[in-house]
Amino acid sequence: MRSVEATGSATPPPPDRRPIAARDHALWRAVAGWLVVRGVSANVISIVGMLACVIAGGCLAFTAHASGLAERGLWIAAGVLVPFRLVCNMLDGMVAIGRGESSAVGELYNEIPDRLSDMAALVGLGFAAAAHPTLGVFAAALAVLVAYVRAAAKVAGARQDYCGPMAKQQRMVVVIAVCLWMGCVPVDWRTMGDRSIAGIPLSVPNVGLMVIAIGSVITVVRRVRRAAAELRGSPRR
Repeated sequence: MRSVEATGSATPPPPDRRPIAARDHALWRAVAGWLVVRGVSANVISIVGMLACVIAGGCLAFTAHASGLAERGLWIAAGVLVPFRLVCNMLDGMVAIGRGESSAVGELYNEIPDRLSDMAALVGLGFAAAAHPTLGVFAAALAVLVAYVRAAAKVAGARQDYCGPMAKQQRMVVVIAVCLWMGCVPVDWRTMGDRSIAGIPLSVPNVGLMVIAIGSVITVVRRVRRAAAELRGSPRR
Protein backbone atom coordinates (compact mmCIF):
# COMPACT_ATOMS: atom_id res chain seq x y z
CA MET A 1 0.00 0.00 0.00
CA ARG A 2 1.38 3.43 -0.84
CA SER A 3 1.92 5.05 2.49
CA VAL A 4 5.47 5.31 3.83
CA GLU A 5 8.32 7.52 2.73
CA ALA A 6 11.23 5.87 0.94
CA THR A 7 13.72 8.21 2.56
CA GLY A 8 14.00 10.05 5.86
CA SER A 9 13.15 8.97 9.35
CA ALA A 10 10.83 6.05 9.97
CA THR A 11 7.30 7.05 10.93
CA PRO A 12 4.37 4.82 11.86
CA PRO A 13 1.72 4.42 9.18
CA PRO A 14 -1.55 6.31 9.53
CA PRO A 15 -4.33 4.21 11.08
CA ASP A 16 -6.06 3.53 7.74
CA ARG A 17 -2.92 2.29 5.98
CA ARG A 18 -1.76 -1.32 5.83
CA PRO A 19 0.88 -1.73 8.56
CA ILE A 20 4.02 -3.37 7.16
CA ALA A 21 6.96 -3.36 9.57
CA ALA A 22 9.45 -4.24 6.83
CA ARG A 23 8.98 -0.78 5.30
CA ASP A 24 11.20 0.63 8.04
CA HIS A 25 13.98 -1.91 7.44
CA ALA A 26 17.18 -0.29 6.17
CA LEU A 27 17.48 -2.73 3.27
CA TRP A 28 14.06 -1.96 1.79
CA ARG A 29 14.43 1.75 2.36
CA ALA A 30 17.70 1.58 0.46
CA VAL A 31 16.10 -0.39 -2.39
CA ALA A 32 13.21 2.08 -2.56
CA GLY A 33 15.66 5.00 -2.60
CA TRP A 34 17.63 3.34 -5.42
CA LEU A 35 14.45 2.94 -7.47
CA VAL A 36 13.45 6.56 -6.83
CA VAL A 37 16.84 7.86 -7.98
CA ARG A 38 16.56 5.86 -11.20
CA GLY A 39 13.09 7.18 -11.92
CA VAL A 40 11.24 3.86 -11.70
CA SER A 41 7.48 4.47 -11.58
CA ALA A 42 5.49 3.07 -8.66
CA ASN A 43 2.80 1.98 -11.13
CA VAL A 44 5.37 -0.06 -13.06
CA ILE A 45 6.39 -1.78 -9.83
CA SER A 46 2.73 -2.62 -9.16
CA ILE A 47 2.35 -4.15 -12.62
CA VAL A 48 5.58 -6.13 -12.28
CA GLY A 49 4.34 -7.57 -8.99
CA MET A 50 1.05 -8.57 -10.60
CA LEU A 51 2.80 -10.23 -13.54
CA ALA A 52 5.00 -12.17 -11.12
CA CYS A 53 1.92 -13.53 -9.36
CA VAL A 54 0.16 -14.34 -12.64
CA ILE A 55 3.21 -16.33 -13.69
CA ALA A 56 3.22 -18.00 -10.27
CA GLY A 57 -0.41 -19.01 -10.81
CA GLY A 58 0.54 -20.49 -14.17
CA CYS A 59 3.40 -22.43 -12.58
CA LEU A 60 1.02 -23.82 -9.97
CA ALA A 61 -1.54 -24.91 -12.55
CA PHE A 62 1.14 -26.61 -14.66
CA THR A 63 2.29 -28.75 -11.72
CA ALA A 64 -0.75 -30.94 -12.48
CA HIS A 65 0.77 -31.72 -15.89
CA ALA A 66 4.42 -32.19 -14.86
CA SER A 67 6.33 -34.76 -12.87
CA GLY A 68 9.63 -35.29 -11.13
CA LEU A 69 12.07 -32.40 -11.00
CA ALA A 70 9.98 -30.35 -13.44
CA GLU A 71 7.01 -30.42 -11.10
CA ARG A 72 9.14 -29.58 -8.08
CA GLY A 73 10.73 -26.74 -10.00
CA LEU A 74 7.32 -25.27 -10.77
CA TRP A 75 6.32 -25.40 -7.10
CA ILE A 76 9.56 -23.72 -6.04
CA ALA A 77 9.26 -21.07 -8.78
CA ALA A 78 5.78 -20.19 -7.54
CA GLY A 79 7.09 -20.14 -3.97
CA VAL A 80 9.63 -17.49 -5.04
CA LEU A 81 7.38 -15.40 -7.30
CA VAL A 82 4.59 -14.97 -4.74
CA PRO A 83 6.83 -13.29 -2.12
CA PHE A 84 8.36 -11.21 -4.93
CA ARG A 85 4.83 -9.91 -5.53
CA LEU A 86 4.57 -8.95 -1.85
CA VAL A 87 7.88 -7.10 -2.04
CA CYS A 88 6.63 -5.17 -5.06
CA ASN A 89 3.43 -4.34 -3.16
CA MET A 90 5.56 -2.82 -0.43
CA LEU A 91 8.01 -0.98 -2.66
CA ASP A 92 5.42 0.62 -4.93
CA GLY A 93 4.07 2.71 -2.05
CA MET A 94 7.51 3.66 -0.81
CA VAL A 95 8.55 4.74 -4.29
CA ALA A 96 5.29 6.63 -4.88
CA ILE A 97 5.87 8.73 -1.77
CA GLY A 98 9.57 9.08 -2.48
CA ARG A 99 8.84 10.44 -5.96
CA GLY A 100 5.89 12.50 -4.81
CA GLU A 101 3.58 10.78 -7.27
CA SER A 102 0.96 9.39 -4.92
CA SER A 103 -2.43 9.88 -6.58
CA ALA A 104 -5.92 8.48 -7.05
CA VAL A 105 -4.75 6.86 -10.29
CA GLY A 106 -1.94 5.25 -8.32
CA GLU A 107 -4.53 3.69 -6.03
CA LEU A 108 -6.08 1.99 -9.06
CA TYR A 109 -2.66 0.60 -10.04
CA ASN A 110 -2.27 -0.58 -6.47
CA GLU A 111 -5.67 -2.17 -5.84
CA ILE A 112 -6.59 -3.75 -9.19
CA PRO A 113 -3.28 -5.63 -9.62
CA ASP A 114 -3.65 -6.84 -6.04
CA ARG A 115 -7.02 -8.41 -6.79
CA LEU A 116 -5.77 -9.99 -10.02
CA SER A 117 -2.72 -11.32 -8.17
CA ASP A 118 -4.87 -12.91 -5.47
CA MET A 119 -7.08 -14.59 -8.05
CA ALA A 120 -4.13 -15.84 -10.11
CA ALA A 121 -2.37 -17.36 -7.10
CA LEU A 122 -5.43 -18.98 -5.53
CA VAL A 123 -7.09 -20.23 -8.71
CA GLY A 124 -3.70 -21.48 -9.87
CA LEU A 125 -3.26 -23.35 -6.60
CA GLY A 126 -6.72 -24.86 -7.07
CA PHE A 127 -5.66 -26.31 -10.41
CA ALA A 128 -2.31 -27.52 -9.08
CA ALA A 129 -1.26 -31.11 -8.51
CA ALA A 130 -3.24 -32.81 -5.72
CA ALA A 131 -5.60 -29.81 -5.46
CA HIS A 132 -9.30 -29.27 -6.09
CA PRO A 133 -10.23 -26.49 -8.59
CA THR A 134 -13.46 -25.59 -6.79
CA LEU A 135 -11.54 -24.81 -3.61
CA GLY A 136 -9.20 -22.53 -5.52
CA VAL A 137 -12.05 -20.58 -7.11
CA PHE A 138 -13.90 -20.37 -3.78
CA ALA A 139 -10.81 -19.11 -1.93
CA ALA A 140 -10.17 -16.53 -4.67
CA ALA A 141 -13.75 -15.26 -4.47
CA LEU A 142 -13.49 -14.91 -0.69
CA ALA A 143 -10.18 -13.07 -1.03
CA VAL A 144 -11.87 -10.52 -3.28
CA LEU A 145 -14.74 -10.25 -0.78
CA VAL A 146 -12.28 -9.49 2.02
CA ALA A 147 -10.85 -6.60 0.01
CA TYR A 148 -14.33 -5.45 -1.01
CA VAL A 149 -15.46 -5.17 2.62
CA ARG A 150 -12.43 -2.99 3.37
CA ALA A 151 -13.21 -0.73 0.40
CA ALA A 152 -16.93 -0.60 1.23
CA ALA A 153 -16.14 0.41 4.81
CA LYS A 154 -14.01 3.27 3.51
CA VAL A 155 -16.82 4.46 1.22
CA ALA A 156 -19.23 4.34 4.17
CA GLY A 157 -16.92 6.63 6.16
CA ALA A 158 -14.90 4.21 8.28
CA ARG A 159 -11.16 3.81 8.25
CA GLN A 160 -9.74 1.10 6.02
CA ASP A 161 -9.32 -1.99 8.14
CA TYR A 162 -6.57 -4.49 7.40
CA CYS A 163 -7.30 -6.86 10.27
CA GLY A 164 -7.00 -10.61 9.78
CA PRO A 165 -6.73 -13.44 10.42
CA MET A 166 -6.55 -13.82 6.63
CA ALA A 167 -5.55 -10.49 5.09
CA LYS A 168 -3.44 -10.37 1.92
CA GLN A 169 -0.10 -11.16 3.55
CA GLN A 170 -1.51 -14.08 5.52
CA ARG A 171 -3.17 -15.55 2.41
CA MET A 172 0.07 -15.38 0.50
CA VAL A 173 2.08 -16.83 3.40
CA VAL A 174 -0.17 -19.90 3.28
CA VAL A 175 0.33 -20.17 -0.50
CA ILE A 176 4.11 -19.83 -0.12
CA ALA A 177 4.19 -22.49 2.62
CA VAL A 178 2.20 -24.90 0.43
CA CYS A 179 4.49 -24.26 -2.55
CA LEU A 180 7.70 -24.85 -0.61
CA TRP A 181 6.27 -27.94 1.10
CA MET A 182 5.12 -29.48 -2.18
CA GLY A 183 8.40 -28.64 -3.86
CA CYS A 184 10.69 -30.01 -1.17
CA VAL A 185 9.13 -32.91 0.73
CA PRO A 186 8.75 -36.55 -0.35
CA VAL A 187 5.66 -37.30 -2.43
CA ASP A 188 4.18 -39.41 0.37
CA TRP A 189 4.07 -36.34 2.61
CA ARG A 190 1.78 -34.40 0.28
CA THR A 191 -1.49 -36.06 1.31
CA MET A 192 -3.15 -37.43 4.43
CA GLY A 193 -3.74 -40.85 3.00
CA ASP A 194 -7.30 -41.57 1.94
CA ARG A 195 -8.84 -39.00 4.27
CA SER A 196 -11.27 -36.53 2.76
CA ILE A 197 -13.93 -33.96 3.61
CA ALA A 198 -17.11 -33.91 1.50
CA GLY A 199 -15.28 -35.96 -1.10
CA ILE A 200 -12.33 -33.55 -1.26
CA PRO A 201 -9.01 -35.29 -0.49
CA LEU A 202 -7.04 -33.83 2.41
CA SER A 203 -3.92 -33.00 0.43
CA VAL A 204 -1.60 -30.18 1.48
CA PRO A 205 -2.84 -27.80 -1.29
CA ASN A 206 -6.48 -28.50 -0.41
CA VAL A 207 -5.88 -27.99 3.30
CA GLY A 208 -4.08 -24.74 2.52
CA LEU A 209 -7.03 -23.52 0.45
CA MET A 210 -9.47 -24.55 3.19
CA VAL A 211 -7.47 -22.58 5.75
CA ILE A 212 -7.53 -19.53 3.46
CA ALA A 213 -11.27 -19.88 2.84
CA ILE A 214 -12.21 -20.31 6.51
CA GLY A 215 -9.85 -17.54 7.58
CA SER A 216 -11.27 -15.24 4.90
CA VAL A 217 -14.83 -15.78 6.15
CA ILE A 218 -13.72 -14.91 9.68
CA THR A 219 -11.90 -11.84 8.34
CA VAL A 220 -14.99 -10.64 6.48
CA VAL A 221 -17.12 -10.97 9.62
CA ARG A 222 -14.53 -9.16 11.75
CA ARG A 223 -14.13 -6.30 9.28
CA VAL A 224 -17.88 -5.81 8.91
CA ARG A 225 -18.37 -5.77 12.67
CA ARG A 226 -15.44 -3.41 13.26
CA ALA A 227 -16.59 -1.02 10.53
CA ALA A 228 -20.16 -1.04 11.87
CA ALA A 229 -18.88 -0.33 15.38
CA GLU A 230 -16.79 2.58 14.15
CA LEU A 231 -19.65 4.05 12.14
CA ARG A 232 -21.88 3.84 15.23
CA GLY A 233 -19.22 5.58 17.28
CA SER A 234 -18.33 2.48 19.34
CA PRO A 235 -14.72 1.32 19.92
CA ARG A 236 -13.47 -1.21 17.38
CA ARG A 237 -12.49 -4.68 18.57
